[in-house]
Parts: sequence; structure tokens; C-alpha cells
Amino acid sequence: MTTTTTHGATHSATARVPTGSASRYLQQLCKHWQHDMKVEFTADRGTIVFPRDARGADWPGDAIVTLDAEADALVTRIDATAAGQLEALEGAVARHIDRFAFREAPLPFDWQ
Repeated sequence: MTTTTTHGATHSATARVPTGSASRYLQQLCKHWQHDMKVEFTADRGTIVFPRDARGADWPGDAIVTLDAEADALVTRIDATAAGQLEALEGAVARHIDRFAFREAPLPFDWQ
């Protein structure tokens, strides 16, 4: 589901993904993407900035993925500048986390 926001991004989605390994997956994903993108993370929270021109794209602006590790879930939020950018990142984030979570994948990403 796409919603309008007032903080720069025009499209956003959030998924609360049930897992007992949220912190581990958050850190693995952030470490995986830190060689290509601006990434900041702790054991409980991570942010990844996807440049507007990543992989040859030409989106209106950068997108931000925010990850929050809870005891029983990984809360993933994507703030994007275009519907296509949001959809692409929903798929990319889910695929990458599922790769790290291969023992319990596929995880249920119910984007809202």
C-alpha cells in the first residue's frame, strides 16, 4: 500500500516481519549494502540511503530504508520518491532479507 508523506518522500510502506533474529538480519543487510550506499546502523536500528541514480535509475530523489529490530519482529520502512522506486525496493529488501534468513524464509512481508 502506498501512502503520501510530508517529509520529502511521496511514497512509503512498512512491513512488520515476524522473526526472533531481527537484529542479526538488520546487521547483515546493513553490512551487505554499506559498500555501495550510505548506511548507518546499531544492533537495534539501521538506515540505508538508496541514491536516486542507483543501478542506472533516474528517480526524483533518494530513497531511505529504515530497519528496527524488535524482540519478535523486524520492522522495515521504505520512504521513496516514486511508486516504481518503492515497489522495486520492497522486492529488493524482501529478497535480501530472505537470503539471510534462509532457515526460516520466505518471511512474510505484508507491506502496508
